[in-house]
Amino acid sequence: MGSKEMEEEEDEGPPPGWQSIPLPSSQPPAPAPAPAPAPPSPSEMAQMVCGTCRNLLKYPRGARHVHCSCCHTGNFVLEAHEVGLVKCGNCEVLLMYQHGASSVKCSSCSFVTEIGEHNRRPPWSVQQGQPPQPPNPVH
Repeated sequence: MGSKEMEEEEDEGPPPGWQSIPLPSSQPPAPAPAPAPAPPSPSEMAQMVCGTCRNLLKYPRGARHVHCSCCHTGNFVLEAHEVGLVKCGNCEVLLMYQHGASSVKCSSCSFVTEIGEHNRRPPWSVQQGQPPQPPNPVH
């Protein structure tokens, strides 16, 4: 097809059988969609690494569980005052664990390190210069 024929086709208008359908006058126009909620500001967001696939996850501060969109794992969120640190008893990798745990399994070598006074470090929040928070009461 030459360019002149294409121009003539474009100028012909809508295809046969096409017509606009007017809205009945008894129906009010559709309401405008509600504006989308503003995304949380960066200071209201936090990050963690998925415990299964190791992807970086971003979530609203204060959330207790974060669902990984990659591997669909539900990750439990620990706040800084709930996290303890210890070196693996085998390979010396620094491990994080839920404060109060009696042992932690190394993700690198699978060695189980017992948590005790001899190897316990202060909570992560204390190491970052934040005052320790009292534990949440259990009902």
